[in-house]
Amino acid sequence: MSARYERMFAACAERDEGAVIPFLMLGDPDSETSIARINKLVAAGAHALELGIPFSDPVADGPVIVAAANRALTAGVTPARCFELVAQVRARHPDIPIGLLVYANLVFARGIDAFYRDAAVAGVDSVLVADVPLRESVPFRAAAVKHGVAHVLILPPDANDKTIVAVAKAGAAYTYVLGRAGVTGADRAAAMPARERLELLAQAGGPPPVIGFGISKPEHAHAARAAGAAGVIVGSALIGWLHDGNDAAARFVKLVEAARGTQ
Repeated sequence: MSARYERMFAACAERDEGAVIPFLMLGDPDSETSIARINKLVAAGAHALELGIPFSDPVADGPVIVAAANRALTAGVTPARCFELVAQVRARHPDIPIGLLVYANLVFARGIDAFYRDAAVAGVDSVLVADVPLRESVPFRAAAVKHGVAHVLILPPDANDKTIVAVAKAGAAYTYVLGRAGVTGADRAAAMPARERLELLAQAGGPPPVIGFGISKPEHAHAARAAGAAGVIVGSALIGWLHDGNDAAARFVKLVEAARGTQ
């Protein structure tokens, strides 16, 4: 686990609160607006950042995030530009953990080693390659370790005990626990995992569990804490609020308050 994630989760544990991590697509709808939104969410209490690099075929994502990726691509945002944007965020926010959520083709196109090298130079703490399962992740994990970047793994909702232990041993920074099957989206709420599954993850030495997919309301953040999660990731709902002008910062603050137990 990177030092920034370690400090963030330790601080949250000390305050007895869950982490709330926004997901935003880099360059959506353009570079300048993207940076402004990230800065506003950090000011609103984001504990870490999860940022996407726009891709034309995001198989794990629902229509809201697909639309965000398409807007960024239409604006001419490239992976190289995304690394420049991350470097800007890192310069302004030196202490916040920054994760990338990407697809394997983006990594292969740059070269696995070069991708993780450039991510590290930009100030990235973790990378989650959404369409690479554990059994195929060895070269990605090796490059991540080489360049001091944490390799985040997904824990699917139907994972058996053997898979939970394997993910615990191979992952770093945090464990992305899927709140439900399917693709990203706020149209269906997350189902909180059984506490026993998260306890097994911890007993096996796994990184802190963070629940994503279907997080959109304060009660979801509160329920995640009650289930034993270290935090939540909010993506589709947040992007929808931002795109529609639905007072995204205020809604995000309510999620942060719920994770603190003050909502």
